[in-house]
Amino acid sequence: MRTLAVAQLEEHVGQEVAVGDWLEMTQDRIDQFAESTGDRQWIHVDRARAEAESPFKATIAHGFLTLSLVSVLLRSSITITGVRMAINYGLNRVRFVTPVPTGSKVRGRFTLAAIEETGGGTQATWAVTVEREGEQKPACVAEWLVRYYPG
Repeated sequence: MRTLAVAQLEEHVGQEVAVGDWLEMTQDRIDQFAESTGDRQWIHVDRARAEAESPFKATIAHGFLTLSLVSVLLRSSITITGVRMAINYGLNRVRFVTPVPTGSKVRGRFTLAAIEETGGGTQATWAVTVEREGEQKPACVAEWLVRYYPG
């Protein structure tokens, strides 16, 4: 795992800063997400129907589940030091390019697109690619804003 001080981030704008570990997308994780969000569409939770009727022949993760893992995928690859707290400030652009079938593995690739000082902290714009093991196209691409506050 890589460690960078928040004060060093500006030196890495335009560079891929981190690549996370592979994380398996289990049916249990998908079911828990479906339960907590109320999104129980059959393509996510009904294995038999998905195998019979879905073009993917398996249940697939919710796009928002894949997106919600961005934080943990970043934390599995890099530690930002010199911060008291970090907050998810939002997203500028998100696309769900390919599905994530149950049992597949995903990981995050993080390029630092921009840094700016704002509101007593440092705002990082991360260009995020969530890739699926063995798939050429990404599962998700996003531009993610994180604010780091000094500690």
